[in-house]
Amino acid sequence: MLRFESVSKRFSGIHALQDISFEIERGETHALVGENGAGKSTLMKILSGVHTDFEGAILLDGERIHLSSPRDAQTLGISIIHQELQLVPDLTVAENIFLGREPRNAFGMISGRQMVADARKLLDALGLRINPNRKVSSLRVGEQQLTEIAKALSLNTRLLILDEPTSALSQTEIERLFEVIANLRQQGVTMIYISHKFSEVFRLSDRITVLRDGKYIMTVPTAETTESEIIHAMVGRELSDLFPKDTDPFEEEVLRVEELGFSPPPSADRRPLHDIGFTLRRGEILGVAGLMGSGRTELLETIFGHHPRSQVTGRMTLEGRPVHITSPESAIQHGFAFTTEDRKNQSLVLPLTVGENLTLSSLRRFCSMGVVQGRKERSAVRDIISSLRIKTPRTSILVDRLSGGNQQKVVLGKCLLSGPRILLLDEPTRGIDVGAKAEIYALISQLARQGTSIIMASSELPELLAMCDRILVLHEGRLAATLVQGEANQVNIMAAATGRTATAA
Repeated sequence: MLRFESVSKRFSGIHALQDISFEIERGETHALVGENGAGKSTLMKILSGVHTDFEGAILLDGERIHLSSPRDAQTLGISIIHQELQLVPDLTVAENIFLGREPRNAFGMISGRQMVADARKLLDALGLRINPNRKVSSLRVGEQQLTEIAKALSLNTRLLILDEPTSALSQTEIERLFEVIANLRQQGVTMIYISHKFSEVFRLSDRITVLRDGKYIMTVPTAETTESEIIHAMVGRELSDLFPKDTDPFEEEVLRVEELGFSPPPSADRRPLHDIGFTLRRGEILGVAGLMGSGRTELLETIFGHHPRSQVTGRMTLEGRPVHITSPESAIQHGFAFTTEDRKNQSLVLPLTVGENLTLSSLRRFCSMGVVQGRKERSAVRDIISSLRIKTPRTSILVDRLSGGNQQKVVLGKCLLSGPRILLLDEPTRGIDVGAKAEIYALISQLARQGTSIIMASSELPELLAMCDRILVLHEGRLAATLVQGEANQVNIMAAATGRTATAA
């Protein structure tokens, strides 16, 4: 159906794509994988008519196509669902689906009734039971994602590009999306699926194409390859090199948590916690597992003083002494640091520069008589950028210009500059490519060797099993199990996470 022939693209004389050639068969789900900067987004922008100046050719159904705009691509039945959704929040679902293409009556006026009826047919075809008259701002992220797909289908899409479609979805929403993808396959829609999540790539795709540094590496049937082979093709590393945890923690107890509870108000979108207790040793990586809504994030937030003390019960002991964490500022003063699940909205200040974000939590270190010492601050920023290998052209660039992996390194760098004894990590590798993950894992392991104690919550069981000394498993806000190495495996974790194990080991 689709063929790229020697496609190349330069930016300021630098090759973003170089001589890319491969084909996509009609009706298949074709995964496109590669590290950030591999050229995936550039290639898809060419295919969707965003970048029109390139070398080479694109053939659709055997004929060379010329795209001068995204509308040309839509006319040919090519649609793209971006990772950052392209919806207008204050318009209704129906208005978003038909934006710029509203049905009109015999008098040339927009027919709201027809638009709603047509939108309802598209939503019904996706199994999405929402009112087309609802504003998009009132929808959950998963519903917005499916609304984007409904919009694409309204264009009579033959080729649908899905760019990291599950990065902000819950597990329930992900399963719903997978059902929609399966339905689209039955309807004969060809799909290009871009994701950093190998479980999704191997579950959904028929074939996988790998790009690296703007070059085509290989295309292989999904059933004939392995995750390890794909990773090696992407980054030149074996799967075994990803997880460098190789040392045991010290015996010294750093943190003891007893009968920790959290009671959010009914209106809050938070999971209560009940009587959670555990210990943390110096240099230990303690994992936190559980299904969506089990309380993983709430546990880290509560330890960090994110919630009002009136909603929190229990006791904490830090290095043998009772400690009362009353706020995030108090937590930082006691040697805690926290990287949140949502780095863009909670851990980073996007209108600020890389350097400003890095020193945000540790400005007191660089102050003298209330004035920031610029030279001292700049020196610390340069050192942390070098040690974490943050790829940025300069410290004054806005942080939202960096790739996801480098943004995550900035978040970690900000924490490290505060000199933490205990590092709380919530989904530390979410939304970043496998190469950046390997670097984050190496950093976590290095910190543990140096004596930093780490609590890491993650929905990715392979990284918990590979990196953690022990794993806490939560079920509906309660501690269902504490698994040590040898006991921890995916079967035991899922048994505890679903409530089939009720006692802690």
